[in-house]
Amino acid sequence: MKVLALNSSTRSDDQSKTAMMLASLVNGMREAGADVEKINLRDKKINFCVCCYRCMTTSPGSCFHKDDMSMELFPKWLESDLCVYGTPLFYHTVNAPMKAFLERTFPVCEPYLYEKEGRWHHPLRNPPPAAVFLSVCGFPAMSAFEALSGYLKFLYGGSSHLWAEIYRDGAEGMVSNPRKYKEILEATQQAGRELVKNHGVSQETMSVITQPLGSDIAMMAEVANSAWQTCIDEGITLPQFQKRQMIPRPLTVRAFAGIMRMGFNEARAADMDAVIQFVFS
Repeated sequence: MKVLALNSSTRSDDQSKTAMMLASLVNGMREAGADVEKINLRDKKINFCVCCYRCMTTSPGSCFHKDDMSMELFPKWLESDLCVYGTPLFYHTVNAPMKAFLERTFPVCEPYLYEKEGRWHHPLRNPPPAAVFLSVCGFPAMSAFEALSGYLKFLYGGSSHLWAEIYRDGAEGMVSNPRKYKEILEATQQAGRELVKNHGVSQETMSVITQPLGSDIAMMAEVANSAWQTCIDEGITLPQFQKRQMIPRPLTVRAFAGIMRMGFNEARAADMDAVIQFVFS
């Protein structure tokens, strides 16, 4: 199986939760024998579709833009059996680099119109690769992916071409919980193996990937709000805050308790039996 794995995150791989999960998925696919090429779209020049329809008429099947999309990525996409679209959730769907990529696959269509089962379509010049969409978001709720999932279901029309949707909410909280983070990445790697062998992901594996993080969401929000306010007060960006390994300045006693709990290292504490007391004034 030939797989094209796309990462549309603009963050570096050591910061991007999309890249981290995509790497695990790709590792699983390779273990199952797939030939996988992973590409970071941030490194490619992909012009926007300008809706000129030249790919429909004067240069059938070929875009007039001579950039990385038409010269490299589109041919690789056509030659693939499966394309994995890894994208962070922006405005509840794919981000701009991924949207540009999707729009530039339009030359696969012919201009003619036909109706099937109440929907209008373009005939396809070539069979497109099957699809897997992987996305992460910071919001601690799977409902954040409803718009993206609805878009994909409309796009693929319930066809067998959409092999899986893999979503992970609460991404920042995920990486702050080492045990669950490890479980999620291992399950994502297992999902890669299953996709190659079965063209889908089992419910058991998906339940581990999407497992609740066991967090108090209200407290998690208070800690996040404290971190944002600290960035504002210090005049720094969130990546700068993270690079400096800063601690949020708590806005409330509840946020203080949440920050302390997140910073507690269970492994280092071992079998210690202790009481920590704080006096606020």
